[in-house]
Amino acid sequence: MIGNLKKWENILGFTAIFLFILLVNTNLRRVPLRFDLTEEKRYTVSDATKNMLKNLDDIVYIEVYLEGDLNSGFKRLQKSIRELLDEFKVYAGSNLEYKFVDPGEAPNPTARDRFYQQLAQKGLPPTTLYDNIDGKRTQKVIFPGAIISYRNKEKPVLLLKGNKASSATERLNQSVEGLEYEIASVIENLSIVEKKNIAFIEGHNELQPADLIEITNALQENYIVDRIKLDNPQLNNYQAVIIAQPKSAFSEEEKYYFDQYIMKGGRAMVLMDAIQMNLDSIALGGTYAFGYDLNIEDLLFRYGVRVNTDLIQDVQSGTIEVYTGNFGDQPSINKLPWPYYTFLNTFSKHPIVKNLDVVYSKFLSTVDTVKAPGIQKTPLIFTSQYTRVKNAPTMVDLNELREDLNQGLYKESFLPVAYLLEGSFKSHYATRFAPKGIDTKGKIDQSEPAKILVMSDGDVIRNEFDKQSKNPLPIDFDKSSNQSLSNKEFFLNAIAYLVDEDGLITSRAKQVTLRPLDNFRIKEEKLFWQILNIGAPVLMIILFGIARYYWRKKKYESNRFLKPKAKA
Repeated sequence: MIGNLKKWENILGFTAIFLFILLVNTNLRRVPLRFDLTEEKRYTVSDATKNMLKNLDDIVYIEVYLEGDLNSGFKRLQKSIRELLDEFKVYAGSNLEYKFVDPGEAPNPTARDRFYQQLAQKGLPPTTLYDNIDGKRTQKVIFPGAIISYRNKEKPVLLLKGNKASSATERLNQSVEGLEYEIASVIENLSIVEKKNIAFIEGHNELQPADLIEITNALQENYIVDRIKLDNPQLNNYQAVIIAQPKSAFSEEEKYYFDQYIMKGGRAMVLMDAIQMNLDSIALGGTYAFGYDLNIEDLLFRYGVRVNTDLIQDVQSGTIEVYTGNFGDQPSINKLPWPYYTFLNTFSKHPIVKNLDVVYSKFLSTVDTVKAPGIQKTPLIFTSQYTRVKNAPTMVDLNELREDLNQGLYKESFLPVAYLLEGSFKSHYATRFAPKGIDTKGKIDQSEPAKILVMSDGDVIRNEFDKQSKNPLPIDFDKSSNQSLSNKEFFLNAIAYLVDEDGLITSRAKQVTLRPLDNFRIKEEKLFWQILNIGAPVLMIILFGIARYYWRKKKYESNRFLKPKAKA
Protein backbone atom coordinates (compact mmCIF):
# COMPACT_ATOMS: atom_id res chain seq x y z
CA MET A 1 0.00 0.00 0.00
CA ILE A 2 2.78 2.40 0.96
CA GLY A 3 4.74 1.40 -2.17
CA ASN A 4 1.78 2.16 -4.46
CA LEU A 5 1.26 5.55 -2.75
CA LYS A 6 4.92 6.43 -3.30
CA LYS A 7 4.64 5.39 -6.92
CA TRP A 8 1.65 7.68 -7.52
CA GLU A 9 3.42 10.54 -5.76
CA ASN A 10 6.34 10.17 -8.19
CA ILE A 11 4.01 10.06 -11.21
CA LEU A 12 2.09 13.13 -10.09
CA GLY A 13 5.31 15.01 -9.31
CA PHE A 14 6.74 14.22 -12.74
CA THR A 15 3.45 15.24 -14.41
CA ALA A 16 3.39 18.54 -12.51
CA ILE A 17 7.00 19.33 -13.51
CA PHE A 18 6.26 18.41 -17.15
CA LEU A 19 3.13 20.60 -17.27
CA PHE A 20 5.02 23.49 -15.64
CA ILE A 21 7.83 23.30 -18.24
CA LEU A 22 5.27 23.05 -21.05
CA LEU A 23 3.37 26.09 -19.71
CA VAL A 24 6.57 28.16 -19.36
CA ASN A 25 7.74 27.30 -22.88
CA THR A 26 4.33 28.07 -24.39
CA ASN A 27 4.23 31.52 -22.79
CA LEU A 28 7.89 32.32 -23.45
CA ARG A 29 7.19 32.02 -27.17
CA ARG A 30 5.07 35.17 -26.83
CA VAL A 31 7.76 37.08 -24.97
CA PRO A 32 10.58 38.61 -27.10
CA LEU A 33 13.28 37.31 -24.78
CA ARG A 34 16.53 37.14 -26.76
CA PHE A 35 20.14 36.61 -25.78
CA ASP A 36 22.80 37.70 -28.26
CA LEU A 37 26.12 36.24 -27.13
CA THR A 38 28.15 37.43 -30.15
CA GLU A 39 30.89 39.97 -29.47
CA GLU A 40 29.58 42.55 -31.98
CA LYS A 41 25.87 41.87 -31.21
CA ARG A 42 25.21 40.91 -34.81
CA TYR A 43 21.78 39.43 -34.04
CA THR A 44 20.54 42.41 -32.01
CA VAL A 45 18.26 44.88 -33.79
CA SER A 46 18.09 48.50 -32.75
CA ASP A 47 15.39 49.86 -30.46
CA ALA A 48 14.10 52.06 -33.30
CA THR A 49 13.61 48.99 -35.50
CA LYS A 50 11.84 47.11 -32.68
CA ASN A 51 9.43 50.01 -32.08
CA MET A 52 8.70 50.38 -35.77
CA LEU A 53 7.93 46.66 -36.14
CA LYS A 54 5.76 46.56 -33.01
CA ASN A 55 3.67 49.48 -34.29
CA LEU A 56 2.80 47.95 -37.67
CA ASP A 57 -0.96 47.85 -38.10
CA ASP A 58 -1.06 45.69 -41.21
CA ILE A 59 0.88 42.84 -42.79
CA VAL A 60 4.22 43.46 -44.49
CA TYR A 61 5.02 40.94 -47.22
CA ILE A 62 8.67 40.41 -48.20
CA GLU A 63 9.80 38.39 -51.20
CA VAL A 64 13.55 37.77 -51.22
CA TYR A 65 14.97 36.71 -54.58
CA LEU A 66 18.20 35.24 -53.26
CA GLU A 67 17.49 31.52 -53.57
CA GLY A 68 18.75 28.60 -55.57
CA ASP A 69 22.28 27.40 -56.34
CA LEU A 70 24.57 30.00 -54.70
CA ASN A 71 28.22 30.07 -53.76
CA SER A 72 29.35 30.15 -50.13
CA GLY A 73 29.53 33.97 -49.97
CA PHE A 74 25.97 34.51 -51.13
CA LYS A 75 24.74 31.60 -49.01
CA ARG A 76 26.11 33.51 -46.02
CA LEU A 77 24.25 36.62 -47.16
CA GLN A 78 21.10 34.54 -47.65
CA LYS A 79 21.45 33.02 -44.19
CA SER A 80 21.93 36.48 -42.64
CA ILE A 81 18.78 37.77 -44.37
CA ARG A 82 16.77 34.79 -43.12
CA GLU A 83 18.06 35.20 -39.56
CA LEU A 84 17.27 38.93 -39.63
CA LEU A 85 13.72 38.37 -40.90
CA ASP A 86 13.17 35.72 -38.23
CA GLU A 87 14.30 38.30 -35.68
CA PHE A 88 11.93 40.87 -37.21
CA LYS A 89 9.03 38.41 -36.81
CA VAL A 90 9.69 38.21 -33.07
CA TYR A 91 8.66 41.89 -32.79
CA ALA A 92 6.23 42.21 -35.72
CA GLY A 93 4.45 38.92 -34.99
CA SER A 94 1.82 38.06 -37.57
CA ASN A 95 2.28 41.45 -39.25
CA LEU A 96 5.35 40.24 -41.13
CA GLU A 97 5.51 37.43 -43.66
CA TYR A 98 8.38 36.52 -45.92
CA LYS A 99 9.46 33.92 -48.42
CA PHE A 100 12.52 33.20 -50.56
CA VAL A 101 12.04 32.86 -54.31
CA ASP A 102 14.41 31.49 -56.93
CA PRO A 103 14.05 33.76 -60.01
CA GLY A 104 15.63 31.10 -62.23
CA GLU A 105 13.06 28.48 -61.31
CA ALA A 106 10.70 28.89 -64.26
CA PRO A 107 8.94 26.32 -66.52
CA ASN A 108 10.87 27.49 -69.60
CA PRO A 109 13.55 30.03 -70.63
CA THR A 110 10.95 32.45 -72.02
CA ALA A 111 9.07 32.66 -68.72
CA ARG A 112 12.35 32.99 -66.83
CA ASP A 113 13.55 35.89 -69.01
CA ARG A 114 10.17 37.59 -68.65
CA PHE A 115 10.42 37.31 -64.87
CA TYR A 116 13.98 38.67 -64.96
CA GLN A 117 12.75 41.65 -66.94
CA GLN A 118 9.92 42.29 -64.49
CA LEU A 119 12.35 42.34 -61.56
CA ALA A 120 14.65 44.74 -63.39
CA GLN A 121 11.73 47.06 -64.17
CA LYS A 122 10.78 47.05 -60.48
CA GLY A 123 14.23 48.27 -59.54
CA LEU A 124 16.16 45.05 -58.85
CA PRO A 125 19.09 44.90 -61.28
CA PRO A 126 20.62 41.46 -61.91
CA THR A 127 24.09 40.44 -60.78
CA THR A 128 26.19 37.87 -62.60
CA LEU A 129 27.63 35.32 -60.21
CA TYR A 130 30.85 33.67 -61.39
CA ASP A 131 32.06 30.42 -59.82
CA ASN A 132 34.35 27.46 -60.44
CA ILE A 133 32.77 24.00 -60.33
CA ASP A 134 34.98 20.97 -60.94
CA GLY A 135 37.56 23.21 -62.62
CA LYS A 136 35.01 24.79 -64.96
CA ARG A 137 34.12 28.47 -64.83
CA THR A 138 30.35 28.97 -64.57
CA GLN A 139 28.13 31.99 -64.42
CA LYS A 140 24.62 32.53 -63.15
CA VAL A 141 22.27 35.50 -63.01
CA ILE A 142 21.04 36.28 -59.50
CA PHE A 143 18.94 39.06 -57.98
CA PRO A 144 20.31 39.92 -54.51
CA GLY A 145 17.32 41.97 -53.48
CA ALA A 146 13.74 41.88 -52.28
CA ILE A 147 10.33 43.40 -52.95
CA ILE A 148 8.54 44.66 -49.85
CA SER A 149 4.77 45.17 -50.02
CA TYR A 150 2.47 46.95 -47.59
CA ARG A 151 -1.11 48.07 -48.14
CA ASN A 152 -1.06 47.87 -51.95
CA LYS A 153 2.29 49.64 -52.10
CA GLU A 154 5.56 47.98 -52.92
CA LYS A 155 9.17 49.01 -53.06
CA PRO A 156 12.42 47.24 -54.01
CA VAL A 157 15.39 46.97 -51.71
CA LEU A 158 18.90 46.13 -52.86
CA LEU A 159 20.67 43.82 -50.43
CA LEU A 160 24.08 43.66 -52.14
CA LYS A 161 25.72 46.99 -51.39
CA GLY A 162 29.01 48.26 -50.04
CA ASN A 163 32.14 49.85 -51.42
CA LYS A 164 33.18 48.41 -54.81
CA ALA A 165 36.80 49.23 -54.00
CA SER A 166 36.67 46.50 -51.35
CA SER A 167 37.22 42.82 -52.05
CA ALA A 168 34.23 40.58 -52.81
CA THR A 169 34.39 39.08 -49.32
CA GLU A 170 34.53 42.51 -47.65
CA ARG A 171 31.68 43.82 -49.80
CA LEU A 172 29.47 40.87 -48.85
CA ASN A 173 30.33 41.54 -45.22
CA GLN A 174 29.39 45.22 -45.66
CA SER A 175 26.09 44.08 -47.15
CA VAL A 176 25.45 41.90 -44.08
CA GLU A 177 26.18 44.88 -41.82
CA GLY A 178 23.64 47.04 -43.66
CA LEU A 179 20.80 44.52 -43.91
CA GLU A 180 18.81 45.81 -40.95
CA TYR A 181 18.77 49.42 -42.14
CA GLU A 182 18.09 48.58 -45.80
CA ILE A 183 15.04 46.44 -44.99
CA ALA A 184 13.73 48.37 -41.99
CA SER A 185 13.96 51.76 -43.73
CA VAL A 186 11.84 50.50 -46.64
CA ILE A 187 9.23 49.09 -44.24
CA GLU A 188 9.16 52.44 -42.43
CA ASN A 189 8.88 54.29 -45.73
CA LEU A 190 5.85 52.22 -46.77
CA SER A 191 4.14 52.45 -43.37
CA ILE A 192 4.91 56.08 -42.49
CA VAL A 193 1.85 58.04 -41.37
CA GLU A 194 3.12 61.50 -40.44
CA LYS A 195 5.93 63.06 -42.46
CA LYS A 196 8.43 65.52 -41.03
CA ASN A 197 9.10 68.90 -42.61
CA ILE A 198 12.37 69.93 -44.22
CA ALA A 199 13.16 72.95 -46.38
CA PHE A 200 15.66 74.18 -48.94
CA ILE A 201 16.76 77.73 -48.19
CA GLU A 202 16.46 80.11 -51.12
CA GLY A 203 17.29 83.75 -51.89
CA HIS A 204 21.05 83.44 -52.59
CA ASN A 205 21.11 81.89 -56.08
CA GLU A 206 21.10 78.39 -54.63
CA LEU A 207 20.40 75.32 -56.74
CA GLN A 208 17.00 75.70 -58.38
CA PRO A 209 14.13 73.16 -58.24
CA ALA A 210 15.08 71.87 -61.70
CA ASP A 211 18.58 71.10 -60.38
CA LEU A 212 17.10 69.10 -57.50
CA ILE A 213 14.42 66.99 -59.20
CA GLU A 214 16.09 63.67 -58.32
CA ILE A 215 16.80 64.62 -54.71
CA THR A 216 13.39 66.21 -54.15
CA ASN A 217 11.56 63.14 -55.46
CA ALA A 218 13.60 60.92 -53.15
CA LEU A 219 13.00 63.18 -50.15
CA GLN A 220 9.25 63.39 -50.72
CA GLU A 221 8.90 59.68 -50.02
CA ASN A 222 9.63 60.37 -46.33
CA TYR A 223 9.34 64.13 -45.83
CA ILE A 224 7.33 67.20 -46.72
CA VAL A 225 9.74 69.34 -48.75
CA ASP A 226 9.47 73.13 -49.08
CA ARG A 227 11.54 76.06 -50.25
CA ILE A 228 11.72 78.93 -47.79
CA LYS A 229 13.63 82.10 -47.01
CA LEU A 230 15.50 82.56 -43.77
CA ASP A 231 13.37 85.51 -42.67
CA ASN A 232 10.18 83.44 -42.87
CA PRO A 233 8.46 83.23 -39.45
CA GLN A 234 7.71 79.56 -40.15
CA LEU A 235 11.42 78.65 -40.23
CA ASN A 236 11.33 77.05 -36.79
CA ASN A 237 8.63 74.61 -37.91
CA TYR A 238 11.15 72.65 -40.01
CA GLN A 239 13.06 69.72 -38.58
CA ALA A 240 15.99 70.40 -40.94
CA VAL A 241 17.03 73.03 -43.48
CA ILE A 242 19.39 72.68 -46.45
CA ILE A 243 21.57 75.41 -47.93
CA ALA A 244 22.52 74.04 -51.36
CA GLN A 245 25.31 75.83 -53.23
CA PRO A 246 24.60 79.53 -52.53
CA LYS A 247 26.30 81.99 -54.89
CA SER A 248 25.38 85.37 -53.42
CA ALA A 249 25.97 86.82 -49.97
CA PHE A 250 23.69 86.36 -46.97
CA SER A 251 22.47 89.51 -45.29
CA GLU A 252 23.21 90.16 -41.63
CA GLU A 253 19.53 89.71 -40.86
CA GLU A 254 19.45 86.30 -42.56
CA LYS A 255 22.54 85.23 -40.62
CA TYR A 256 20.79 86.19 -37.40
CA TYR A 257 17.68 84.17 -38.27
CA PHE A 258 19.80 81.14 -39.19
CA ASP A 259 21.82 81.50 -35.98
CA GLN A 260 18.70 81.59 -33.82
CA TYR A 261 17.26 78.60 -35.69
CA ILE A 262 20.36 76.64 -34.66
CA MET A 263 20.12 77.99 -31.10
CA LYS A 264 16.67 76.41 -30.83
CA GLY A 265 18.09 72.98 -31.60
CA GLY A 266 17.86 73.27 -35.37
CA ARG A 267 19.44 70.85 -37.81
CA ALA A 268 21.13 72.11 -40.97
CA MET A 269 23.08 70.85 -43.96
CA VAL A 270 25.33 73.38 -45.69
CA LEU A 271 26.63 72.34 -49.13
CA MET A 272 28.69 75.34 -50.20
CA ASP A 273 31.26 76.01 -52.89
CA ALA A 274 34.14 78.10 -51.60
CA ILE A 275 35.43 78.82 -55.14
CA GLN A 276 33.68 80.55 -58.00
CA MET A 277 34.62 80.43 -61.66
CA ASN A 278 33.10 80.59 -65.12
CA LEU A 279 33.12 76.97 -66.24
CA ASP A 280 32.35 77.91 -69.86
CA SER A 281 35.52 79.99 -70.00
CA ILE A 282 37.79 77.06 -69.18
CA ALA A 283 37.85 75.99 -72.84
CA LEU A 284 38.54 79.57 -73.98
CA GLY A 285 42.03 79.96 -72.60
CA GLY A 286 41.23 79.17 -68.99
CA THR A 287 39.63 81.12 -66.18
CA TYR A 288 40.64 82.40 -62.78
CA ALA A 289 39.11 80.73 -59.74
CA PHE A 290 38.72 82.88 -56.66
CA GLY A 291 36.84 82.68 -53.41
CA TYR A 292 33.17 83.45 -52.89
CA ASP A 293 32.16 86.03 -50.33
CA LEU A 294 28.99 84.45 -48.98
CA ASN A 295 29.08 86.29 -45.65
CA ILE A 296 28.39 83.13 -43.66
CA GLU A 297 32.01 82.07 -43.28
CA ASP A 298 32.30 83.83 -39.91
CA LEU A 299 29.09 82.17 -38.72
CA LEU A 300 30.38 78.69 -39.56
CA PHE A 301 33.76 79.61 -38.04
CA ARG A 302 32.00 80.38 -34.75
CA TYR A 303 30.34 76.95 -34.92
CA GLY A 304 33.71 75.22 -35.38
CA VAL A 305 34.30 74.67 -39.10
CA ARG A 306 36.00 76.49 -41.98
CA VAL A 307 35.67 75.82 -45.72
CA ASN A 308 38.97 76.91 -47.24
CA THR A 309 39.30 78.93 -50.45
CA ASP A 310 41.30 76.35 -52.35
CA LEU A 311 40.76 73.71 -55.02
CA ILE A 312 41.44 70.00 -54.71
CA GLN A 313 42.96 67.95 -57.50
CA ASP A 314 42.79 64.19 -57.07
CA VAL A 315 44.30 61.26 -58.93
CA GLN A 316 40.97 59.47 -58.43
CA SER A 317 39.20 61.67 -60.94
CA GLY A 318 36.28 61.79 -63.31
CA THR A 319 36.32 62.95 -66.93
CA ILE A 320 35.46 66.06 -68.89
CA GLU A 321 34.39 66.25 -72.53
CA VAL A 322 36.95 68.16 -74.62
CA TYR A 323 36.94 69.19 -78.27
CA THR A 324 40.16 67.81 -79.75
CA GLY A 325 39.73 68.76 -83.44
CA ASN A 326 37.79 67.34 -86.35
CA PHE A 327 37.44 63.80 -87.56
CA GLY A 328 36.63 64.36 -91.22
CA ASP A 329 33.92 66.98 -91.25
CA GLN A 330 32.69 66.10 -87.75
CA PRO A 331 33.97 67.57 -84.46
CA SER A 332 35.87 65.09 -82.32
CA ILE A 333 34.83 65.10 -78.67
CA ASN A 334 36.90 63.06 -76.24
CA LYS A 335 36.56 62.34 -72.55
CA LEU A 336 39.74 63.10 -70.66
CA PRO A 337 40.58 62.74 -66.95
CA TRP A 338 39.87 65.98 -65.10
CA PRO A 339 41.45 66.10 -61.61
CA TYR A 340 38.95 68.69 -60.36
CA TYR A 341 36.13 66.11 -60.70
CA THR A 342 36.70 63.74 -57.81
CA PHE A 343 35.53 60.24 -56.95
CA LEU A 344 35.43 60.03 -53.16
CA ASN A 345 35.42 56.54 -51.64
CA THR A 346 37.20 57.04 -48.32
CA PHE A 347 34.74 57.40 -45.46
CA SER A 348 34.65 57.35 -41.69
CA LYS A 349 32.72 54.75 -39.69
CA HIS A 350 29.85 57.13 -38.93
CA PRO A 351 26.37 55.77 -39.76
CA ILE A 352 25.84 58.50 -42.39
CA VAL A 353 28.68 57.29 -44.60
CA LYS A 354 29.57 53.78 -43.39
CA ASN A 355 29.99 51.32 -46.29
CA LEU A 356 29.04 53.83 -48.99
CA ASP A 357 30.35 53.15 -52.48
CA VAL A 358 31.50 56.35 -54.26
CA VAL A 359 30.47 60.00 -53.95
CA TYR A 360 31.12 62.09 -57.06
CA SER A 361 32.03 65.73 -56.54
CA LYS A 362 33.19 68.71 -58.61
CA PHE A 363 35.59 71.49 -57.65
CA LEU A 364 36.03 70.51 -54.03
CA SER A 365 37.75 72.50 -51.30
CA THR A 366 39.36 71.35 -48.08
CA VAL A 367 37.49 71.69 -44.79
CA ASP A 368 39.17 72.45 -41.46
CA THR A 369 37.89 72.63 -37.93
CA VAL A 370 38.56 75.39 -35.42
CA LYS A 371 38.20 75.58 -31.67
CA ALA A 372 34.59 75.47 -30.53
CA PRO A 373 34.11 74.25 -26.92
CA GLY A 374 31.43 71.61 -26.45
CA ILE A 375 31.18 70.70 -30.14
CA GLN A 376 31.92 67.19 -31.39
CA LYS A 377 33.45 67.37 -34.88
CA THR A 378 33.33 64.19 -36.98
CA PRO A 379 35.00 64.04 -40.40
CA LEU A 380 32.82 62.09 -42.81
CA ILE A 381 34.39 62.05 -46.28
CA PHE A 382 38.03 62.21 -47.37
CA THR A 383 39.98 62.55 -50.61
CA SER A 384 42.19 59.72 -51.85
CA GLN A 385 45.77 58.96 -50.90
CA TYR A 386 47.08 61.15 -53.73
CA THR A 387 45.73 64.68 -53.59
CA ARG A 388 46.94 68.13 -54.54
CA VAL A 389 45.68 71.48 -53.22
CA LYS A 390 45.79 74.74 -55.19
CA ASN A 391 45.16 77.92 -53.23
CA ALA A 392 42.90 80.57 -54.73
CA PRO A 393 43.11 82.69 -56.73
CA THR A 394 44.41 80.21 -59.29
CA MET A 395 44.12 79.53 -63.00
CA VAL A 396 41.98 76.61 -64.15
CA ASP A 397 42.91 75.68 -67.69
CA LEU A 398 42.32 72.76 -70.04
CA ASN A 399 46.04 72.83 -70.80
CA GLU A 400 46.44 71.00 -67.50
CA LEU A 401 45.07 67.94 -69.30
CA ARG A 402 48.18 67.89 -71.49
CA GLU A 403 50.45 67.53 -68.49
CA ASP A 404 51.54 64.03 -67.62
CA LEU A 405 50.29 62.79 -64.27
CA ASN A 406 53.15 63.59 -61.91
CA GLN A 407 52.51 61.63 -58.74
CA GLY A 408 55.16 63.72 -57.01
CA LEU A 409 52.83 66.73 -57.15
CA TYR A 410 50.05 64.85 -55.35
CA LYS A 411 51.64 64.85 -51.92
CA GLU A 412 48.53 65.30 -49.75
CA SER A 413 46.49 62.36 -48.48
CA PHE A 414 42.98 61.80 -47.12
CA LEU A 415 41.96 65.44 -46.76
CA PRO A 416 38.51 65.91 -45.13
CA VAL A 417 35.86 67.56 -47.30
CA ALA A 418 32.79 67.05 -45.08
CA TYR A 419 32.29 67.46 -41.33
CA LEU A 420 29.44 66.77 -38.94
CA LEU A 421 29.19 69.17 -35.97
CA GLU A 422 27.13 68.13 -32.94
CA GLY A 423 26.56 69.69 -29.56
CA SER A 424 25.53 72.91 -27.88
CA PHE A 425 26.62 75.80 -30.11
CA LYS A 426 27.45 79.28 -28.89
CA SER A 427 25.54 82.00 -30.72
CA HIS A 428 27.41 84.16 -33.20
CA TYR A 429 25.62 87.09 -31.56
CA ALA A 430 26.36 86.13 -27.97
CA THR A 431 29.03 88.84 -27.72
CA ARG A 432 27.97 91.20 -30.49
CA PHE A 433 24.98 93.34 -31.35
CA ALA A 434 22.19 91.94 -33.49
CA PRO A 435 21.57 93.64 -36.86
CA LYS A 436 19.60 96.88 -36.73
CA GLY A 437 15.85 96.53 -36.85
CA ILE A 438 15.84 92.97 -35.51
CA ASP A 439 13.58 92.18 -32.57
CA THR A 440 15.96 90.47 -30.12
CA LYS A 441 13.28 89.53 -27.64
CA GLY A 442 13.85 85.88 -26.69
CA LYS A 443 17.39 85.83 -28.16
CA ILE A 444 19.27 82.65 -27.25
CA ASP A 445 23.05 82.71 -26.66
CA GLN A 446 23.66 78.98 -26.11
CA SER A 447 21.89 76.40 -28.21
CA GLU A 448 19.96 73.32 -27.32
CA PRO A 449 21.60 70.14 -28.77
CA ALA A 450 21.88 70.88 -32.49
CA LYS A 451 23.58 69.45 -35.59
CA ILE A 452 25.20 70.97 -38.67
CA LEU A 453 26.70 69.06 -41.58
CA VAL A 454 29.07 71.05 -43.81
CA MET A 455 30.49 69.88 -47.16
CA SER A 456 32.57 71.91 -49.57
CA ASP A 457 30.51 71.17 -52.69
CA GLY A 458 26.92 71.59 -53.77
CA ASP A 459 27.17 69.56 -56.97
CA VAL A 460 26.88 66.31 -55.00
CA ILE A 461 23.08 66.65 -55.13
CA ARG A 462 22.70 68.47 -58.44
CA ASN A 463 21.18 66.50 -61.30
CA GLU A 464 22.27 67.24 -64.86
CA PHE A 465 20.09 66.82 -67.94
CA ASP A 466 20.27 64.57 -70.95
CA LYS A 467 21.20 66.71 -73.96
CA GLN A 468 18.70 64.97 -76.25
CA SER A 469 15.68 64.10 -74.11
CA LYS A 470 16.14 67.05 -71.69
CA ASN A 471 15.21 64.69 -68.86
CA PRO A 472 17.09 64.85 -65.55
CA LEU A 473 19.90 62.33 -65.22
CA PRO A 474 20.07 60.23 -62.04
CA ILE A 475 22.62 61.41 -59.50
CA ASP A 476 23.33 57.85 -58.37
CA PHE A 477 24.92 56.87 -61.69
CA ASP A 478 27.79 58.35 -63.67
CA LYS A 479 27.25 57.79 -67.36
CA SER A 480 30.79 58.69 -68.42
CA SER A 481 32.42 56.08 -66.18
CA ASN A 482 29.43 53.72 -66.26
CA GLN A 483 29.40 53.21 -62.51
CA SER A 484 26.87 53.61 -59.72
CA LEU A 485 27.28 56.41 -57.18
CA SER A 486 26.27 56.96 -53.57
CA ASN A 487 25.46 60.68 -53.81
CA LYS A 488 21.76 60.19 -53.17
CA GLU A 489 22.34 57.63 -50.42
CA PHE A 490 24.80 59.94 -48.66
CA PHE A 491 22.35 62.84 -48.75
CA LEU A 492 19.36 60.79 -47.56
CA ASN A 493 21.41 59.21 -44.77
CA ALA A 494 22.54 62.67 -43.68
CA ILE A 495 18.99 64.01 -43.56
CA ALA A 496 17.79 60.93 -41.66
CA TYR A 497 20.53 61.42 -39.07
CA LEU A 498 19.95 65.17 -38.73
CA VAL A 499 16.20 64.76 -38.31
CA ASP A 500 16.29 61.72 -36.02
CA GLU A 501 19.73 60.57 -34.86
CA ASP A 502 18.14 57.90 -32.64
CA GLY A 503 16.06 56.48 -35.47
CA LEU A 504 16.70 53.61 -37.88
CA ILE A 505 19.89 55.29 -39.10
CA THR A 506 21.62 54.04 -35.94
CA SER A 507 21.45 50.48 -37.28
CA ARG A 508 23.98 51.46 -39.97
CA ALA A 509 26.62 51.50 -37.24
CA LYS A 510 26.41 47.72 -36.86
CA GLN A 511 29.80 46.04 -37.17
CA VAL A 512 30.25 42.43 -38.26
CA THR A 513 33.89 41.39 -37.94
CA LEU A 514 35.38 39.09 -40.54
CA ARG A 515 37.31 36.25 -38.96
CA PRO A 516 38.92 34.40 -41.87
CA LEU A 517 40.44 30.97 -41.25
CA ASP A 518 44.19 30.46 -41.54
CA ASN A 519 44.48 28.29 -44.67
CA PHE A 520 48.03 27.22 -43.85
CA ARG A 521 47.06 25.99 -40.38
CA ILE A 522 44.00 24.27 -41.83
CA LYS A 523 46.20 22.32 -44.20
CA GLU A 524 48.78 21.41 -41.54
CA GLU A 525 46.41 20.58 -38.67
CA LYS A 526 43.41 19.17 -40.57
CA LEU A 527 44.00 15.51 -39.60
CA PHE A 528 44.61 16.33 -35.94
CA TRP A 529 41.35 18.29 -35.56
CA GLN A 530 39.38 15.65 -37.47
CA ILE A 531 40.62 12.92 -35.10
CA LEU A 532 40.05 15.13 -32.06
CA ASN A 533 36.48 16.06 -33.02
CA ILE A 534 35.46 12.55 -34.03
CA GLY A 535 37.49 10.45 -31.62
CA ALA A 536 37.28 12.52 -28.41
CA PRO A 537 33.47 12.22 -27.95
CA VAL A 538 33.59 8.46 -28.67
CA LEU A 539 36.47 7.99 -26.23
CA MET A 540 34.65 9.97 -23.53
CA ILE A 541 31.56 7.77 -23.89
CA ILE A 542 33.66 4.59 -23.67
CA LEU A 543 35.50 5.84 -20.57
CA PHE A 544 32.20 6.84 -18.97
CA GLY A 545 30.76 3.39 -19.70
CA ILE A 546 33.80 1.62 -18.20
CA ALA A 547 33.75 3.82 -15.11
CA ARG A 548 30.02 3.28 -14.62
CA TYR A 549 30.44 -0.48 -15.05
CA TYR A 550 33.12 -0.74 -12.34
CA TRP A 551 31.20 1.59 -10.03
CA ARG A 552 28.06 -0.57 -10.25
CA LYS A 553 30.10 -3.75 -9.89
CA LYS A 554 31.80 -2.47 -6.75
CA LYS A 555 28.52 -1.23 -5.28
CA TYR A 556 26.49 -4.39 -5.79
CA GLU A 557 29.29 -6.83 -4.99
CA SER A 558 29.81 -5.17 -1.60
CA ASN A 559 26.06 -5.44 -0.87
CA ARG A 560 26.11 -9.23 -1.48
CA PHE A 561 28.38 -9.82 1.51
CA LEU A 562 26.34 -7.77 3.97
CA LYS A 563 24.68 -10.09 6.48
CA PRO A 564 20.99 -9.53 7.26
CA LYS A 565 20.27 -8.37 10.79
CA ALA A 566 19.04 -11.05 13.24
CA LYS A 567 15.48 -10.87 14.39
CA ALA A 568 14.93 -9.82 18.00
